[in-house]
Amino acid sequence: MTDSSLSHGPDTTTDTDTALEVRPDAAAEFDRQVRTLLALGYPALSGRSPEQFAALVAPLRAEAVARAGSAAYPAGPAGPETAPTVTGRVPFVLVVGRALAPVERTMPLTTLHGGRLPGFVDRSFEPGSLERFLATEEARPPGRDGVHLLCEVERGEEFCGVVPGDAMATVAERGRTPLTLEEGIALLTLFPEILVKNKCFSLGGSRCGDRRVPALWISKRAPKLGWCWEGNPHTWLGMASAGARHA
Repeated sequence: MTDSSLSHGPDTTTDTDTALEVRPDAAAEFDRQVRTLLALGYPALSGRSPEQFAALVAPLRAEAVARAGSAAYPAGPAGPETAPTVTGRVPFVLVVGRALAPVERTMPLTTLHGGRLPGFVDRSFEPGSLERFLATEEARPPGRDGVHLLCEVERGEEFCGVVPGDAMATVAERGRTPLTLEEGIALLTLFPEILVKNKCFSLGGSRCGDRRVPALWISKRAPKLGWCWEGNPHTWLGMASAGARHA
């Protein structure tokens, strides 16, 4: 993160703390995520037809249902205490890797919940640097098809104000792993309500060999992909993590 970014801090003008409808069951939720990616043009990004893309991700549906179960999505409207906005938890997220959908192409497809402005990559990423932020060994995506299921996802606001390096150590002690760049963008794409003021999150599962830790936060009323130093805590920036990955 640059000094100028630090001086501005998070944008607190957008408030998405509203109750959202909870999806009826895990199977329907998986289908919703697929439809969202189809509507956003992910098949074209991956060089596939909509039918080919749907076939590519279809094998993950059974695992999503098995891991989440229908109890993860109770029927009826959700109260504010159960919405992802408040809980910061999502049972599973369908992730498309950068080999199929480059970060530079997918980040502009994100928006805030109820917003219209596209997400963007901060200019503090020098040209070509995003390619150097690779998944750590612990967070390496499984499988060979370029898609996987991210399970038991937490936004990690409990780590707001904690040094990122310490937050990542705590996540590891719990048997969990930080999210990668692609996983963070997938979470934001499929659950825009997860990114709210003062509850933004770092993506410690992607590193480039230096002290920078990628992060997603709100700037100029839009999602922003930037980075912060691993030794600098921020009161509005936690550490997102997952319990498992499946391909």
